[in-house]
Amino acid sequence: MRLMLKDPVIATTIILILIVVGEIISIKTRARIPMLAVTLFGYLVLIWLGVFPKDLLENSTLSTLGSLMFAPLIVHMGTLIPIQLIKQQYKSVIIALLGILISTITILLVVTPFFGYEIAASGVGPISGGVVAFLITSEKLKELGLASIVTVPAVILGLQTLIGLPLATFFLRRYAKKLILVRGHESYIAAAAEAAAETGSKLKKEAAEPRKKYWLPEQYATAPILMFQLLLGGTLAVVLNHFTGINYALWGLVIGLVGTYFGFYRQSMLEQSNSFGIVMLAIVFAVIATMNGVTFQMLLDYFPAIMAILAIGAVGIILGGLIGSKLVKWDLNKGIPVALTAMFGFPGDYLICEEVSRSIGKTKEEEEYIFNEILSPMLVGGFTTVTIASVFIAGIVMGTL
Repeated sequence: MRLMLKDPVIATTIILILIVVGEIISIKTRARIPMLAVTLFGYLVLIWLGVFPKDLLENSTLSTLGSLMFAPLIVHMGTLIPIQLIKQQYKSVIIALLGILISTITILLVVTPFFGYEIAASGVGPISGGVVAFLITSEKLKELGLASIVTVPAVILGLQTLIGLPLATFFLRRYAKKLILVRGHESYIAAAAEAAAETGSKLKKEAAEPRKKYWLPEQYATAPILMFQLLLGGTLAVVLNHFTGINYALWGLVIGLVGTYFGFYRQSMLEQSNSFGIVMLAIVFAVIATMNGVTFQMLLDYFPAIMAILAIGAVGIILGGLIGSKLVKWDLNKGIPVALTAMFGFPGDYLICEEVSRSIGKTKEEEEYIFNEILSPMLVGGFTTVTIASVFIAGIVMGTL
C-alpha cells in the first residue's frame, strides 16, 4: 500500500479527496467553514495519526506546479481589479486599507512584547489576506530557518474566516435593517431597485463595450500565449527581486496592474487562458505542503499567540473600519464589514450580501435594494485587501525580519 502511494496519480487523487470534502463542507455552510480550514486541519490530523505518509505531497507533482505558478499568479491578481471600479468605489478602498493598516500596527505593537516580533510579523499577512500572503510569509520564514513558526500563519489562515464572517454579518444586518427603516415604504424601495437595475444594466452595457485596444490581437490570445505573458511577468518580478531586494510579490502586482492598464494584459488573465482552476488547485497543494513539518506540540506551543493575533487583528480591523467610516462619512455598520472582508475575501463577501439581503428583506424589492446597496462596497473591499494590500503588507513586513 505504501508503495502505491508513491505513484503521483494515486497521491494526487488522495489529497484531492480531502480538498473535495473541504469544498463540499464550505458549500454546505455557505463559506462559514472555509475549504482551506477543513483541508489543512484534516491533512495535519491524518499525518499525525499516521494515515498519510509524510512524503505523500512530495509524491504528487501538483505541488511543484503550485510553486512554479506562484509568481505568475500574483501577476494575474494584478489583472483582476478594474481601475475604473476602484475609482468609483474609492471610499470602500480607503476603509479597507485603513482596516488592515491599523490591524497590522496593532498586532506588531501588542503581540511583539509577549510573543516576539517574528511571531507577530508572521501573523500579519494571513490575517489581512489569504493564500498568497500566507505563501509569502511561509517562504520567508523557511528562508530564515524559522520553519516551526509556519504553524502560526497556517492556523490563522484556517481560522480567520470563522471569526470574520460572523462579525461582518452582525454589522451588515444592522445596516440592512436601518436601510429598511430609513427608506421604508415599498413604493420607494421598488423605485430604487428599478433605478439600481437600470444603472446596473447601463454599467454592464458599458463594460461590454471595448474600452481599450490590447497589444495582442484577438486571434493570438490563445492559452499558451496568454500563459507565456503571465510567466514573462512573473520572471520579470523575480529578476527585479534579485536586483532590488524588494519582494517579487510586490513587483508582480505592480506588473499586473500596470500591464493591464496599458493593454499588455487582459482582464483576469488566468480565466482568459482557461487555466485558473488547475493553477489554484496546484496552489492549494503547495499550501498544504507547507504543513509537513507542523507537529501537534507546535500547535499547542503557538496556540496562545495564534488566538492573540486573531483577536487583536480583528479588533484592529474593526477600529480601522470605524475610523475609515468616519473619514468618508459612511454609516459604521456599512464601513466596518468592508474592512472585515480582509478576513474572508471572495466568495464570502458575495455570499454574505446574498444572505443578509434575503434574511432582512421582507419583499423581493427590498431584497434587491439591500443587495444592490451592499454588494459593490463589499466586493471592492475584498479585492482591495485580499488581492492587493495583503500582498504588499506581507512583503514589506516579512522584509523587516
